[in-house]
Amino acid sequence: MSMEIGRFEDTIAAIATPPGRSGIGIVRLSGPQAIAIAGEVFRPASRKRNPLAQASFTTCYGHVMAGEQVVDEVILTVMRAPHTYTTQDVAAINCHGGVVPLRRTLELVIEAGARPADPGEFTKRAYYFGRIDLAQAEAVADIINAQTNESQKAAMTQLAGRLSDEINAFRENIMGTLVRVEAAIDFSDQDIELMSAEEIAAAIGELRGQIGALLATTEHGRILREGLKVAIVGRPNVGKSSLLNALLQTSRAIVTEVPGTTRDVVEDTVNVNGIPVTLADTAGLRETNNVVEAEGVSRSRQAIADADLVLLVIDSSEALGGDDEELLAELPSSSSIVVMNKEDLPTAIDASEVERITSAPIVWVSALEGTHIGELENAISSHVWEGKAGAGEQTIITNVRHKVALQKAEAALAAAAEAVSGGYSEEFVAADLRGALSRLDEIVGKYVPEDVISRIFAEFCIGK
Repeated sequence: MSMEIGRFEDTIAAIATPPGRSGIGIVRLSGPQAIAIAGEVFRPASRKRNPLAQASFTTCYGHVMAGEQVVDEVILTVMRAPHTYTTQDVAAINCHGGVVPLRRTLELVIEAGARPADPGEFTKRAYYFGRIDLAQAEAVADIINAQTNESQKAAMTQLAGRLSDEINAFRENIMGTLVRVEAAIDFSDQDIELMSAEEIAAAIGELRGQIGALLATTEHGRILREGLKVAIVGRPNVGKSSLLNALLQTSRAIVTEVPGTTRDVVEDTVNVNGIPVTLADTAGLRETNNVVEAEGVSRSRQAIADADLVLLVIDSSEALGGDDEELLAELPSSSSIVVMNKEDLPTAIDASEVERITSAPIVWVSALEGTHIGELENAISSHVWEGKAGAGEQTIITNVRHKVALQKAEAALAAAAEAVSGGYSEEFVAADLRGALSRLDEIVGKYVPEDVISRIFAEFCIGK
């Protein structure tokens, strides 16, 4: 790491805003010469102002200059070390958001001595200089990529250090147990009160329970990161496509009174109470001799197999048919919601008929009129959270790397527990505890191979 920190003593620059036209675009610099280099291309509007003497977290109005040619009218913001994003001096040149002024400003600061930043290098510097740990650095990328409020809340919780605090608490507990186990190795021949096998087993068991509880959040984390896959299924002409349109609040799928209109799986995404949801409108499930429709039915069944949640749509204006009953019995109650559609029409089904076959939640809606769609959305989000706290109120594992490291740490603790119960010497227990410790260190970045760190930051956008 010392070699990397030495490399970070140069000054980097990048465009920190998305490409394209906008009101404002920012060229950001970080490094020991950031302010001096910005000062070389920036001319303050007032001769009394000097960017090099500018106080931290202040702005100055002026122009970016290429010699005596005005490139753009800008505002320069100066942020002095160590209280900056990277802990180094940082300068931000706020330009007009066009491609040309931003590109030309970046070219000028590079000509003045900065070098182009690598992807994620600003955040990488913050990590290497100790302002944030690796888990917090990864949270920055998650905030940028968040699709919904809940995804953003989970990422902000991680950036604030809640996950790191829990991991460090696990580390302290393991370290405390490891110290006492190693004391039994070093001072076995002395009259010192040592930790009994029962106490060691109890401490390891408690740690495994804590890590297991954190691992239990990974399914919620996957949904927040990747989205909930929801398949809308049912027999033909029950209103599946109308329901898709109602949830999307747009006419995404073709709707007609002719059964079998949908021949392929139609997908789109929507934000449901802060949860990213991918909806799949499927072909009607029924026996058919039509080759094209049969292929649609086959794809529908594959969509059901791939789904996290199934919305089984039933036409409540018609008597419960054999196809409906077969689907109700076939789909697992724990991952299904029964949607009784067409409540705007006279009802021909009693809810008890459905409850006799399945224990899945039942929601009555009119997809055509758009009534009670909010109740269906609540049922979908309730399925995800299952009474647990939301993303902003608990630590949720959203990162696969963290999940794998926790699983390996738990496995090492399980091996330690087995060594204790098997009566093995303390050396075996200590080795397993050290293994668990190293896996937790990977999460917060205490001891991580450089190639792993490089892969993590390579996924960041340039400018962050």
